[in-house]
Amino acid sequence: MKYTTLVNKENRIKDNYYKYCKLIDTKNELNEEIKIEEETYNNFLLLKNYLKELNIYIDIDDSYRSIDRQSELYNYYLKNNGQDYCDKYVAIKGYSEHHTGLAIDIMLKVNDEYLREDMDQFQEIKTFEEIHKHLYKYGFILRYPKDKESTTGYNYEPWHIRYVGYLPAKIIYENNLTLEEYLTSYGTVLYINKPKGVTSFDVVNRISKLFGIKRVGHTGTLDPLATGVLIVTVGTACKVVELLTSHDKEYIATVDLGYSTDTLDIEGKVLEKKEVPKNLNIEEVLKSFKKTYLQEVPIYSAVKVNGKKLYEYARGNIEVELPKKSVTIKEIELIEKNNNSFKFRCLVTKGCYIRSLIKDIGTSLNTLATMTDLIRTKQGNITIDETDDIKSNYTLHSIIDSLNYDKIVVDNLLEKKIKNGMPLENTFNVKDKVIFINKSNKLLGIYEKDGNNLKVWKNFV
Repeated sequence: MKYTTLVNKENRIKDNYYKYCKLIDTKNELNEEIKIEEETYNNFLLLKNYLKELNIYIDIDDSYRSIDRQSELYNYYLKNNGQDYCDKYVAIKGYSEHHTGLAIDIMLKVNDEYLREDMDQFQEIKTFEEIHKHLYKYGFILRYPKDKESTTGYNYEPWHIRYVGYLPAKIIYENNLTLEEYLTSYGTVLYINKPKGVTSFDVVNRISKLFGIKRVGHTGTLDPLATGVLIVTVGTACKVVELLTSHDKEYIATVDLGYSTDTLDIEGKVLEKKEVPKNLNIEEVLKSFKKTYLQEVPIYSAVKVNGKKLYEYARGNIEVELPKKSVTIKEIELIEKNNNSFKFRCLVTKGCYIRSLIKDIGTSLNTLATMTDLIRTKQGNITIDETDDIKSNYTLHSIIDSLNYDKIVVDNLLEKKIKNGMPLENTFNVKDKVIFINKSNKLLGIYEKDGNNLKVWKNFV
């Protein structure tokens, strides 16, 4: 169930929506039948009880509406209030949030009577404003806020709330966003400590569901065996994946000597065994790999050859010539040695496969080598100490703070030029890229050097 499902004047309720939505039947305190999505209702009860402690009494006036019911309402208001009123407050059938069962029109109890008419409720605007401060604590947002009519398409409705889930609600409230803005223009970066036994895709999928945002990516695959720093981009932050991916990465790897597997790690099928020479000078061999060289890509990888991923060739037992790519080992050192195994730390450039590096180290030692453990301890300036556990409350890092480029605050004139994607004179002496922000610390765009000028690399407005 996607609680950030967008239904508005441009987005119709999807035909398969109710395949995933569980609607339940209940009654409000006026004994009227209400149909509502289950999780939404449970959280509304929590909100209702919380507000009761503040001497604010609310209940559900309306929630789920069928297509036919919405059509009846629209025609009623069109006849009695006119087209202009409908355009501001009433959706046509198929385009109402009430079809989702996630939206609630609340009614406020004043002097032992529930207010239901719009004009009566507007008289209690101060109370509604107090209610709005607490919505996010229970996963709700004010769906049609004041001064956001051009974005939502509807006038301010203080009684219309919407369940989106706890994390999206908190972000939307704290950043003064609408649901439309959250889904299209919000972006953040997460530093995750990926646990063993899950794929990078598993992490991305989990975060996508938590945020309710489809566009989520990561900046460098870690195999299920591996743990450590996985930088994940959400929403518009996916625009800068390329910049985050290009950073050097630091690893601590553990190696077994004397055998090889098809995957080059301990989780693969053993292909060959070979005696391990005595008195190996592992430290010297490791030092010899502090260089740039052509590294063979492992067959169990997502690199494509002739439009097909290498692991697909491997699984189909199809022979393929493995590509080679230039990688640089900037730092490498022995940490620990124990019989026929050892542990080392290395700092490498983008695209280096540690499994392949270990295979090459084994060859230089005149034996076979297989990776048994891998920890990514650093990516760019982000260390493993700065990461969050996959099950913890994530620290949300801004795109601005996650990039190691100069930040320049611009005036209104330059902001307008940046919004229009215009080239700028390089009066800032930019050597590569620069981040432009406005006086409110809002990210406007990333520009790059282009001769004597600056041109848009990515725009965010």
